[in-house]
Amino acid sequence: ALRCARDGAKVVITGKTVEPHARLSGTIHSVAAEVEQAGGQALPIRLDVRDDQAIRAAVAQAVEKFGGIDALVNNASAISLSNTLETTAKRLDLMWDVNMRATFLVSQACIPYLRQADNPHILTLSPPLNLDAKWFAPHLAYTMSKYGMSLCMLGMAREFATGGGDKGIGVNCLWPRTTIATAAIEFNFSEPVLRASRKPAIMADAAYAILTRDSRSCSGNFFIDEDVLRVAGVSDFERYAVSP
Repeated sequence: ALRCARDGAKVVITGKTVEPHARLSGTIHSVAAEVEQAGGQALPIRLDVRDDQAIRAAVAQAVEKFGGIDALVNNASAISLSNTLETTAKRLDLMWDVNMRATFLVSQACIPYLRQADNPHILTLSPPLNLDAKWFAPHLAYTMSKYGMSLCMLGMAREFATGGGDKGIGVNCLWPRTTIATAAIEFNFSEPVLRASRKPAIMADAAYAILTRDSRSCSGNFFIDEDVLRVAGVSDFERYAVSP
């Protein structure tokens, strides 16, 4: 959001946090203020992405405020790195609803407006599809839910490619080479993992590089942040390291 705001972007910020959380810093309103300070315009919308009616209302509000939609970033995710026997039905449903289902429904709601944009993109933060069992066995439910997001990209990239009246929506996934130093990593992993992580800025810069490409020639890709930036000419990655 802040990287795009530096170019004057109009950013819709959705999330559930409108009041400060005891352990997680920031709200949709504090992010909106940061976007405006960075030179962009902001619209914070409280949204539970499990609510399909709320999704449609948020999209309508965004279009009414800014006149259209140029890009969608499917960033919301729920994580539980639990094995099969330790994954409760409640946790399974949460990950499926927030990860796969919300990616599908929010994309579905935005596509009619993206079709009208000059350079439309959908960018989903989910991993490359890899059927090696080692990615499933430790946390089957989580991997299935994240791969569900990636499958949405794979299908929509073909479905909404150039042709049939569409200008061509660029539908891609982005995933980090390393763990990223977010609150989710802080709460789910050990301190050494956090220290070995990279800062969120590397994902922001990679996302920006993708969103500013020509959507007609950039679709159906499982991008890795470091690879995207190397193609864009970045060679110094130490600045992204939590512990250089």
